[in-house]
Amino acid sequence: MQQDGHEPTEAAAHGPLDVTDAWQLTDAITRLRRILRSSVRSDLPWETLPMAHIELLQRLSEEPELGVSQLASRQRLAVTTVSTLVQQMVSSGTLSRASKDGDRRSVVLRVTALGDELLGAWKAANAERLGRALDRLPGPDHASLMAALPALVALAGHLEADEDTDEQAK
Repeated sequence: MQQDGHEPTEAAAHGPLDVTDAWQLTDAITRLRRILRSSVRSDLPWETLPMAHIELLQRLSEEPELGVSQLASRQRLAVTTVSTLVQQMVSSGTLSRASKDGDRRSVVLRVTALGDELLGAWKAANAERLGRALDRLPGPDHASLMAALPALVALAGHLEADEDTDEQAK
């Protein structure tokens, strides 16, 4: 076991990640998010949801009935920021807010039918845009990206867990 309490992995045997490789991965992810965000807006000119709203809708569709504090924690945002976003989304009709189990102090958030519809259209536009780009990749590159999805999801999970551990240590 390592000093940080984690078991060494097979990847750890490869040594530390080169700074250039780390930057290329970070840069690629940033560029993908940026171009997908802007291209969806050009594909769906009617779409006016800010990216922050999309991210909250995504989280709440995966984890329904979170409260504002839980949602803020999951999204790694300040409670006041999420509270403001939730207020906007309730006003726009994409989220609803209800008391939890009759306790008026506890609130749960739910994606509305409108929120589901807009999120579905956004996901479809993203899938279409990605599909067109992936279709232009050579077969081995396409296969490599699809095969890497579980590893990328696991990487995100490890980064989140590391951040949680760092926050608890403070």
